[in-house]
Amino acid sequence: MSSKKPNGYSNRGSVQIKNSNGRLQIVFSHPITTEAGEIKTKRFYLSTRHDDTPLGRQQVSTIAAKIQRDIDYGEFDATLAKYKPAASLETVAPKTRPSSPKKQDLEQLWEQYTEFKKPQISPSTYAVDYRKYRNHIANLPTKSLDDAVAIRDYLIANLTPNAAKRTLTNINACCNWAMKSKLIESNPFRGMAKDIQIPKSETTEYQINPFTPEERDAIIKAFEESKLL
Repeated sequence: MSSKKPNGYSNRGSVQIKNSNGRLQIVFSHPITTEAGEIKTKRFYLSTRHDDTPLGRQQVSTIAAKIQRDIDYGEFDATLAKYKPAASLETVAPKTRPSSPKKQDLEQLWEQYTEFKKPQISPSTYAVDYRKYRNHIANLPTKSLDDAVAIRDYLIANLTPNAAKRTLTNINACCNWAMKSKLIESNPFRGMAKDIQIPKSETTEYQINPFTPEERDAIIKAFEESKLL
């Protein structure tokens, strides 16, 4: 490095390595041109993040030598960006929130729920009841769980009270399963079926004949197909 003056300050342009609170710092002076066009000598301080150890001094000496070389050849970078340690030049990627998993709609949840239940129920129940509820869900104007109230109101308006109640009961069971399976965080249909009052005449009729002719034929067909398996 360049020699020091008798007062202890380095000659203009010489580069020094100093200990600053246990960390190594590069200190030097160099003339710069101000915005007014004047040339003034500026004192530069470059923190290196290296501890004052033999290895640290070796690494910082390489940086200091690079600065001295650029000063001597007129290639000095006054922004110091060229000389900062790699760790201080790394671009820190902006923190981004982890993307939330895509919300599943009611129709998707019902398909997964019925696949889960299929081995546990009779072929007739799967062929008739679960298919019937799937059709009701497919016909909904919205299948978003955020529109649970609108779904309830649609079912009540377009099905008999008994059918609407049974459909909501099964949708509720589906969403309870989805919660336990970590597919959704909450069940917006909880308790909705209980609020539907079934007229006494419809209850009596259902007890006498719980299936429509179409449902009855589908059950018979499902039983016949299961015997062939």
